[in-house]
Amino acid sequence: MTNIIMLGLVSFFMDLSAEMVYPLIPLYLSAAFGATPALVGVIEGIAESTASLLKVFSGYLTDRYQRKKPIAFIGYAAGLVYKAALLISVSWAGVLAARVIDRLGKGIRTTPRDVMVADSADKKSLGGAFGVHKALDMLGSALGILTAFLLLRGMASSGGTDYKKVFLISMIPAVLSLVMFLFIKEKRAQRERKAPERFWAQARSLSKPLKRYLLITLLFTLGNSSNTFLLLRAKSAGFNDVNVILLYFLYNLTASLLAIPFGRLSDRLGRKNLLFFGYLAFALVYLGFAFVSGTAGLIALFVLYGLYTAMTTGVERALIAEISPPELKGTMLGLHATLVGVALLPASLLFGLLWTSFGPELPFVLGACLALVSALLLLFFFKPGAAVEGAARP
Repeated sequence: MTNIIMLGLVSFFMDLSAEMVYPLIPLYLSAAFGATPALVGVIEGIAESTASLLKVFSGYLTDRYQRKKPIAFIGYAAGLVYKAALLISVSWAGVLAARVIDRLGKGIRTTPRDVMVADSADKKSLGGAFGVHKALDMLGSALGILTAFLLLRGMASSGGTDYKKVFLISMIPAVLSLVMFLFIKEKRAQRERKAPERFWAQARSLSKPLKRYLLITLLFTLGNSSNTFLLLRAKSAGFNDVNVILLYFLYNLTASLLAIPFGRLSDRLGRKNLLFFGYLAFALVYLGFAFVSGTAGLIALFVLYGLYTAMTTGVERALIAEISPPELKGTMLGLHATLVGVALLPASLLFGLLWTSFGPELPFVLGACLALVSALLLLFFFKPGAAVEGAARP
């Protein structure tokens, strides 16, 4: 459990740093460079998808060489470089470059970190372990957003908003995140040395449940665009920049408080059941964002969005770790993250274009419909089973 907590603290400090900045990006792009929702969609889609291509490769390297901690450290260090790149950016292209650096770092670090969490947990409490990590992760996000809110409110009361000052301050927790690596102990499994098989040769041996779940995830993500659109929707509904940040804080705080209970619940009731209701919650959130107009409604939707995140993010990682072959655990966690990231590019591009052309209602309704279809496919066509078909690999 100590290792899991230390890994959670790494994510806590890095997410504190990241979320001081992330909700400001669409506001900064709009205020400093006049960016439209379509341009925001292009920037977020390119950043997320380009970086996500690395996740499957970092997962493969994790499985191949069993060097999880150094790979994760490099990925987290990129978060510090990201803040420096934002400080020197003078155009939306500079912000795009900074976002790509940040997402590249996430693409490198996510899989080895998740494998370390899985390796440090008891098999009977895997959901709870990922819940603990996610709770610390989201708590860092919440505190980062609250810090950004307090800084922006103080700047607004002084007659101006200095986004780059926030970017500079956000570098402090990023450094603390890297310091936490000193206290992490990596568990390295002893494996028989043999010539590695090609990835696609290994992929053919995967079980049908794993393949089906990956396809369902891909479909779901096509309707799940960047969170920046939720912030823009709140702003278009009448919230000012400072209050938009507070809404995002509420979302992250909700997810942090509920991540551990839902992770442990998945250990008892099964991952599939939690994911099904999580997808339904997402569909309700996006349907609500399509037609919401009042302040109370928006607040409730951000809370419900936090509920969805707590029900799915840690649980789906625990599920992938369970139904993947042991020697491909990192690769499959990486492949799952890659599919999600790659799907975000067309999802964000389409979302931004539909919003610009027809208003926010149509893209949010489309996302809700895809989430509902994904939930039904999960319910009727996905049955968790063995990791591999036929003879298990050593």
